[in-house]
Amino acid sequence: MSLPFGSVEMSIFEREVHAAESVAYLNRALVRLQDIWEEIGIPEEQRLQRTNEVHKHIKGLLDLMIAEEEELKKRLLKNIEACIKELKSLCSELQLPPFEEVEGCTMLQMEKNSRTRLELMQEHKKQRMEELKGLISKDTELCGILCTTPFCIDQNSIPSLQQLKTYHAYLDDLTKEKERRHEEFVSVKKEIIVCMDDLEQHPETSFETDVMCEDEEAFCLSDDNIAALKLLLSQLQDRKTENERRCSAFRTKIQELWERLHIPQEEREALSEHMVMSKKRNIEALRVEVERLEVLKIQSMRSVIESIRAEIALYWEKCFYSQEQQQAFFPYHADDFTEELLNLHEAEVKTLEKYYIDHQELFEGVAKWRENWTLYLELDKKANDPGRFNNRGGNLLKEEKQRTDLQKSLPKLEKTLKTQIDAWEQEHNKEFLVNGQKFLEYVQQQWEHHHTEKEKEKLERQLKKTKQTQEDMLYGTAKRTPSKRRIAGTPTPGKVRRFNGTSTLSTPTSFLNSGLGGTMCQSSIQKPPLSASKGLGLRTPGHGKTPRLLDRNKENVSHLRNTPSGALRGTSRRLLNPM
Repeated sequence: MSLPFGSVEMSIFEREVHAAESVAYLNRALVRLQDIWEEIGIPEEQRLQRTNEVHKHIKGLLDLMIAEEEELKKRLLKNIEACIKELKSLCSELQLPPFEEVEGCTMLQMEKNSRTRLELMQEHKKQRMEELKGLISKDTELCGILCTTPFCIDQNSIPSLQQLKTYHAYLDDLTKEKERRHEEFVSVKKEIIVCMDDLEQHPETSFETDVMCEDEEAFCLSDDNIAALKLLLSQLQDRKTENERRCSAFRTKIQELWERLHIPQEEREALSEHMVMSKKRNIEALRVEVERLEVLKIQSMRSVIESIRAEIALYWEKCFYSQEQQQAFFPYHADDFTEELLNLHEAEVKTLEKYYIDHQELFEGVAKWRENWTLYLELDKKANDPGRFNNRGGNLLKEEKQRTDLQKSLPKLEKTLKTQIDAWEQEHNKEFLVNGQKFLEYVQQQWEHHHTEKEKEKLERQLKKTKQTQEDMLYGTAKRTPSKRRIAGTPTPGKVRRFNGTSTLSTPTSFLNSGLGGTMCQSSIQKPPLSASKGLGLRTPGHGKTPRLLDRNKENVSHLRNTPSGALRGTSRRLLNPM
């Protein structure tokens, strides 16, 4: 550090003043010594000798002081050199920029600066080593838990900041992995405990004992242990699944036998606990029940076979078996109820059940089509019923809307089923049959039958209408309005007309009703004789005679034309025109 020019001048001046004062003091001291020696009476030679001693003493003292200061200078230089050397070494170890000396500094300042920097570097080294020691300790602990290899780092050298940062990140990942494995261990352990409880099993190996230990922190979370843990869980789950499968098979068999043997509900409830749980004791109880029911089945062979036949018939219906397919199972009609026959029936039920399950989607689709088809036929039949116009509560509109929807949905469903059936037939390389024929042929046959029935009904209505028209042409149109009922024995007023000398008694109303085939109210006073009807030649529809005898009574046509009924007059004209 350079001093200002004025300060330098003051320093030189002060040194000169100190030197002058020292010389003046030395001179005064020598003068005083000479005075003292003279007063004492010391000879001149001794005074010279003593003066030389003073000179020697002062010189020695100054030389000693100079030597001490020289030594101080040497020490300072040595300290500075040592500090700088150690600073360079520490900077290299700490991977920090090298120490640079400050120019213009005095020796003392340089020694102080280097010493201070060295102490700071040594503190950095101490902190890094302590941090490294803590990281190594944590790494050792985690490696002991996870059974992994320690982080590769020189424990005796000073780590760099980057190395410490990398070490921290590594231990953070290792800590997270430990937490993840610990959570996985706890989760798997809980499942293992549940499985062992369900299997009523206790730890058998040392590994299983370690797993079931209450101190979860003592378990080594290595990759091998975690893999072994998962393998143990998988084995226990397989055993549990196998037990559940066996229990399910037992329960299915028990349910079948209960239904076939008609076991009372009280006996069934006694096994209710074992029909839910799948533990070892439940398996044993179910097995014993199956054996008991098998014995009962042998003892009740006929009823069991008949029960199975009912199941077979149900599957036949579900699978849309034709009569030929049903008759192909000959044991169904056998009456020799033996165990062999029972086995054949049970095998057939299993075959049908598997067949239905394999093609359940198609069968359900066909069943849905048949259900919709049946509903459509019912609604179509109601649509042709004249009584449907007695509409109450809007049923007519609802049924018509439902029928319209079915008309649209049935073809869509048929198309969907066709796609599914084509895919199924291509996959299985055989035809999908419904009632012994291909489904689409079956659908087409149903539609054709429906159209045929509709045409038949239409033709019957036309024939009925034609027949009614012919009868109306022959006998007149009947009035369906009710006439006033007359009291028995009351004479009916009317005119007596004679045809070919024969008299008849009739009223316009009674004659009209007779001509229309309706109810005729006759007078109780006089009935027309049988010859009058014969002479007229016109009978009611129930007598079966044709009105061609009118040719013989053309003279009576004028009387017929004077009847009050216009319809009857028209009928008479139609009857006479062809003649």
